[in-house]
Amino acid sequence: MFQSMKDCTDFIFTLKASQYKGEPLESARKILASLGNPEKGTKFIHFAGSNGKGSTLNATREILMSHGLTVGAFISPHLERANERITINKNQISDEDFVRISNSIATVVQERLDGKFPSFFEFVTCIAFQYFAENDIDVALMETGIGGRLDSTNVLTPEVSVITTISLEHTEMLGDTYAKVASEKAGIIKNRKPVVIGVENVEARKVMRETAEKMNAPFYAYGEQIHIQNIDAKSQSFNYNGIGRIESLCLKMAGVHQMMNAALAITAAKLFLPTIQEETIRRALSQASWEGRFERLGDQVILDGAHNPEGTGALLNTLQQTEPAKKYKFIYAALQDKDHGTSIRLMDDVAEAMNFTSISLPRAASAESLAEHSNHTNKRANPNWQELISEQLANLQQNELLIITGSLYFIAEARQFLQEVKR
Repeated sequence: MFQSMKDCTDFIFTLKASQYKGEPLESARKILASLGNPEKGTKFIHFAGSNGKGSTLNATREILMSHGLTVGAFISPHLERANERITINKNQISDEDFVRISNSIATVVQERLDGKFPSFFEFVTCIAFQYFAENDIDVALMETGIGGRLDSTNVLTPEVSVITTISLEHTEMLGDTYAKVASEKAGIIKNRKPVVIGVENVEARKVMRETAEKMNAPFYAYGEQIHIQNIDAKSQSFNYNGIGRIESLCLKMAGVHQMMNAALAITAAKLFLPTIQEETIRRALSQASWEGRFERLGDQVILDGAHNPEGTGALLNTLQQTEPAKKYKFIYAALQDKDHGTSIRLMDDVAEAMNFTSISLPRAASAESLAEHSNHTNKRANPNWQELISEQLANLQQNELLIITGSLYFIAEARQFLQEVKR
């Protein structure tokens, strides 16, 4: 059994989805049944999507907390420590509770699953369900990992489902068309439970509408039942028109895409709790922020986990809205299973310089392979990301921004490194 947090995380970080050969969701259901089905005693809002689900979840959390609710949240990935994935009112699960519940789950795995452990994500999902059940919370906000239909979080029955965006990623698991990916994400839509949709792709939205109709699920879609109007990118203000109307909302988070995320969050929060007041929403969104998403460290460094073309497009739009006069120097590192070519071409078009690096993960793309996608005249590859960041910081001119982007795993490591350098 695990004696410490390090013992626990050292082991569960080694768990891979490919190692468990049972049916989808089988391990999660068996573990949760042995724990007394903790997922049945909590109210949930369920979030899926290729981009924006974390920011939307966070905005929803801020709104519900501002109303006075006790709000659990399950997110991924973490930036510094696994405890970040499981919080109540933003307070991370303690090492003691994490280890205690992990030991309970490990015992179940030995007794019910013949010692065949599920994936890291499934294991941590079960910790979250148990932890939320043990505490007197009003609602838990649950973020899917990959997909939705076969995601281990999908054993829950939500009060509201939210699907933010769709992109063609993880195609080996989710399918190679927007319709196929949408079908997987739409798996979180439940019978007679409202669903909030930010997906703009026509093919994907059609699948989700049809799924909602089959499930008799009330359907609230961005651009149909939900609108943002009077957009001012400089002041980051807009009008919300959906379930009611709120004028001149101001966001702390930069980017027009964050206004859409906020509109989805407002709708989800109002569906869950219709009595939420306008002033509560206004106050919550003015202070909601999300680490690693257009996060500024000082005046000249921006961190953004833009891990696919849609995310990169949103990052570049936000840069041009907020810092149009600056020159952009990028540092990019990503995993192998992404559409690097499209993302890199988008950055090439606006970059002063392109820098490529790599992180120490089995699925990481090499710095050289990433650089091959770039046609920029000022590009370089250096597999030592710490050295690369230090060099770029040392040579950064006053009219330049250093944008560190790509995989959130890279953002997590770079963020910690930069904070240590700052000290």
